[in-house]
Amino acid sequence: MTTTPDTRPENRVLIFDTTLRDGEQSPGATMTHAEKLEIAELLDEMGVDIIEAGFPIASEGDFKAVSEIAKQSKNATICGLARANYKDIDRCWEAVKHARSPRIHTFIGTSPLHRAIPNLTKDEMAQRIHDTVTHARNLCDNVQWSPMDATRTEWDYLARVVEIAIKAGATTINIPDTVGYTAPMESAQLIRRLIAEVPGADEIIFATHCHNDLGMATANSLAAVEGGARQIECTINGLGERAGNTALEEVVMALKVRHDILPWDTGIDTRKIMNISRRVATVSGFPVQFNKAIVGKNAFAHESGIHQDGMLKNAETFEIMRPEDVGLSGTSLPLGKHSGRAALRSKLKELGFELADNQLNDTFVRFKDLADRKKEVYDDDLIALVRQNEAVSDRVRLKSLKVICGTEGPQHAEMTLTIDDEEKSVDATGDGPVDATFNAIKALFPHEARLQLYQVAAVTEGTDAQATVSVRLEEDGRIATGQSADTDTVVASAKAYINAVNRLLVRREKTAPNADVKGVGYMDAGQ
Repeated sequence: MTTTPDTRPENRVLIFDTTLRDGEQSPGATMTHAEKLEIAELLDEMGVDIIEAGFPIASEGDFKAVSEIAKQSKNATICGLARANYKDIDRCWEAVKHARSPRIHTFIGTSPLHRAIPNLTKDEMAQRIHDTVTHARNLCDNVQWSPMDATRTEWDYLARVVEIAIKAGATTINIPDTVGYTAPMESAQLIRRLIAEVPGADEIIFATHCHNDLGMATANSLAAVEGGARQIECTINGLGERAGNTALEEVVMALKVRHDILPWDTGIDTRKIMNISRRVATVSGFPVQFNKAIVGKNAFAHESGIHQDGMLKNAETFEIMRPEDVGLSGTSLPLGKHSGRAALRSKLKELGFELADNQLNDTFVRFKDLADRKKEVYDDDLIALVRQNEAVSDRVRLKSLKVICGTEGPQHAEMTLTIDDEEKSVDATGDGPVDATFNAIKALFPHEARLQLYQVAAVTEGTDAQATVSVRLEEDGRIATGQSADTDTVVASAKAYINAVNRLLVRREKTAPNADVKGVGYMDAGQ
């Protein structure tokens, strides 16, 4: 039996992350064993207090993942979920017992709808709660108990079973809004009343676990904290059943930004938020919506001319937090049809162009015309607008290309390029003909540009259709696009890539010395 007392100061809110348990329950969000270990390590480094690593009884894979996470964790308490029966609880303990700080989390549905499932009377359920929490506490000093669907449980019965769980040894009582039914005022009042009226409630920690079915999960969680809860259960990106859970990034940043009315701290390193958000989105297969708070693509992007002008003068006019606080390199000012002269002048200056007022006005008119036809205007579009009357010779040109491909790999590309009027040849391999072709270009003309986009579209129908290929490259924040068409898709791909490389070379030449050049697209943190 371990002895890990869970004593915390009053001004501290514990962050309980259940991405690896509740988050993974999202249909299609299953993670591999290696991915679970990776996410757990990132959560641990981030400063999460408790990691609910899984549901050990659910499968052998879940048991192994929880057990391995328990062994590798350096800081966080590692928790496993168990239903209210001895078999679940024993299996959970076997998985978490090797952790530096283990926790057993056991639960049962207490609302009338949920009581009907096991067909238990109120007294029978109360006895089961007493017996199973007692059993868990005999194994582990850190026991959490949850009355599932608590917000739809009758008050008298909820108060009764919470008291039973406390007397049986639960050190944390979690009050779940399992179906996202409650509202912020109710959430705060429920926690406040439990603490005031249930014997022993002042000696344990109350937690809140809110689902987002009505879009109020974060608000309900923060209201519960105001009511006296000192643990918030949440997931990265709000991943979870149905509409998801309280999002870790939202509650953490709300506590950070609104410290005037929410005077509680967390131990989260917020600078790691964006990195783990992107990683969870990748491994779960659930992309983050563009306008998602804190971590969405547009969370720190400003296109409106009024907003861009304000941002250029003082970032605090339209941003209540710094992008650097969540791990971004800076604000994004994407240029589009709503952008104004100030943003255009600023971006052109970054690109190395200082325009007189008349030149800027002329360029601005053509920029607006282009922006009406395109969703987003990239840096090379702007360069083309400024230099549309200048003849720019291509330093890199395709002279010949021969590709060998088929069922047996690797595929080969024999290529000759003319680089600064000098012919160079190479034989490169790759995972497919296009990959081999791009590898050949990089071998002949080494560069560090990253391929952001490769897109093929057929101009006409039939097997002899002409293919139009678009390529987008990124290098140190500079973005360049290239396009080419040919009846041979591989040739079109090679020409489009080379076209983008040539545009990138122009970008290099026009960049102001020592300028902090950033693309007009979204600013990634180390990605």
